[in-house]
Amino acid sequence: MDRTAPPLEVATATPGIAWPGLPGPAGTSLLGLLFQLDRTQWWPAERIEAAQRRQLAALLDHARAEVPFWRARLPGFPPPEDAAAFEAAWAALPILTRAEIQAADASEALLADRLPQGHGEYREIFTSGSTGRPIRGVRSQLWELVWSAFTLRDHLWHRRDLAGSLAVIRESGAGKAPYPDGDTQAGWGFSSAAIFATGPLFSLNVTTPPALQMEWLRRRDPDYLLSHPSILARLAAEVGAHPLPRLKQVVAISEALAEPQRKAIEAAFRVPVVDVYSTREAGYLALQCPDHAGLHVQSEGLRLEVLRDDGTPCAAGEVGRVVVTPLHNLAMPLIRYEIGDLAEAGAPCPCGRGLPVLNRVMGRRQNMLRLADGGRRWPLLSSGDIEKLVAAAPALRQYRIVQTGFDALTVMLAVARPLTDAERAAVIAWARGKFGEGFAVAVETMDELPKSAAGKVEDFICEVPEG
Repeated sequence: MDRTAPPLEVATATPGIAWPGLPGPAGTSLLGLLFQLDRTQWWPAERIEAAQRRQLAALLDHARAEVPFWRARLPGFPPPEDAAAFEAAWAALPILTRAEIQAADASEALLADRLPQGHGEYREIFTSGSTGRPIRGVRSQLWELVWSAFTLRDHLWHRRDLAGSLAVIRESGAGKAPYPDGDTQAGWGFSSAAIFATGPLFSLNVTTPPALQMEWLRRRDPDYLLSHPSILARLAAEVGAHPLPRLKQVVAISEALAEPQRKAIEAAFRVPVVDVYSTREAGYLALQCPDHAGLHVQSEGLRLEVLRDDGTPCAAGEVGRVVVTPLHNLAMPLIRYEIGDLAEAGAPCPCGRGLPVLNRVMGRRQNMLRLADGGRRWPLLSSGDIEKLVAAAPALRQYRIVQTGFDALTVMLAVARPLTDAERAAVIAWARGKFGEGFAVAVETMDELPKSAAGKVEDFICEVPEG
């Protein structure tokens, strides 16, 4: 029992019962999942993998029987108890691409003809389209229940006081949660509402300028703050000498969290930053370990593979492409789906959890620097690189590097004032020193960098087409 965690109060849904709380059917199911997750995290890796194979076998049987796209694509599989044969057959399955999902979606070939009893209704969602190619996703009510369980696992792992207030700055519908007031809800959302009584949820539209976001945060004075790393880094520059007095923790979502960003955010707000790796179509992929560095793959909810270019699994310390298979979404099975990210595989965690580890998530594959010889290079900017860029352009507020050709870069800068000719020249010299002397470098300045449709700001974008 963790005596350092804040007390939790179960919300009752049973008339005449005030305490202890008795939740309704959805809450009871969630408690059952949380009870299991509390134990399965400590299973040895081999036992987790064996249980995962059993669920994969059920998923494959359903997809073969009920999903037109998979009927011709899935062979018969060895029984999950035959680990070596099952894993060999699994590795031989072709990778599912985003383009294939979009093509199948046009004919709804990826949708199951029917769902097993107990999986509920079909629910339609859309991905954010940060790659420029949005896709439709369909999931079941049962999958949403599993999503909620991992949301709550993250809260419990990181010992959040659910009675506190949560401020969220992220994408929202046009005109929703505008400044100056934003929006206020009585609880933290559907994931917690079925079980726990929580404090208020404050939300603000992501398009609000950073200075006004900071002013709104000071008025709300939240216990927890959740947003994209790029937004949190901008807010860190607005905090000044007086951080938010009640703030206990910052949660980073939706974008890859670079180590320089983490350090800057933690230094400014004087609280820890917790990273969450998820996608809308695949759910929670990995959560930051509550005790050590690194992210634990949520293996009870999906199989996540980090693969080399030849399709073999990466060893600890190697960077590879991320391929995922959600285990419980029988409405639209995504089997060995390459989501477009790169990640670094990690060694087993000292915490003792059997869940696999990612050392870091490095972002989208298409946002690697592309070379004329067909090679790629990850354009990571270190703290020293960023310091040099700031020295070259002291008015810098935000940056983005866009590769427009094999030998051409555009440095986009949001600046507080126009750059001098000397500063432009220094920025060009910085870019060539970082990326290579052979690059032609253009510099563009503006008040604010444009965001994607989901409000994301990426620090490097490769626009060089494939092929």
